[in-house]
Amino acid sequence: MKQFPFAHTIQMTYTLQDGVLQVATRIENLSTEPMPVSIGYHPYFQLTDSTHEQWTISVAAKTNWLLASTKVPTGETQPIETFLRDPKAAPLKDYDIDHVFSDLVRDASGQAVMSVKGKAQQIDVAVGPNYRAIVVYAPKPAPPGGPNPNATAAARNFVCFEPMAAITNAMNLAHKGVYKELQTIQPGGIWEESFLVRPRGF
Repeated sequence: MKQFPFAHTIQMTYTLQDGVLQVATRIENLSTEPMPVSIGYHPYFQLTDSTHEQWTISVAAKTNWLLASTKVPTGETQPIETFLRDPKAAPLKDYDIDHVFSDLVRDASGQAVMSVKGKAQQIDVAVGPNYRAIVVYAPKPAPPGGPNPNATAAARNFVCFEPMAAITNAMNLAHKGVYKELQTIQPGGIWEESFLVRPRGF
């Protein structure tokens, strides 16, 4: 609380309807000062018709943030294509991903959609406009005989699409004037947003 001395409430509502999961978040600022918003979710997703090495992902973003060795953005950015050659269909076998992306590409409803595809199965994660960034985490399986015997291919058979209200370390970077998209809630105000998880082909 010394680092975040804002009185507030958080309400999370999970709704499952017609096979689609909606995760809605509502934050009310009960303090007397503007409250910065830097929250995120860390959901893991798996397909069962194929393995990580056979999946492709689609990341609806324009910007990749360069990271320090601590996985914190340095403030430098590059076009997403500098890292993902084809962000609409990137084969996971070619990448070791733990990256922060922003400048999300949105459809007419304001949603940005990330996807993972297997042979016939697909999972879409659609984030609303108040989610300004996405962290994608999909590490390569460790090679056999590595230092961690539990890090098998099966243990790494997942991908994370993490909806973020701001990039990692947003408050410090905003304070330095590097990050311009940090959202705030005025005293007595409310921030709310949702994301959807849509499975197909299961």
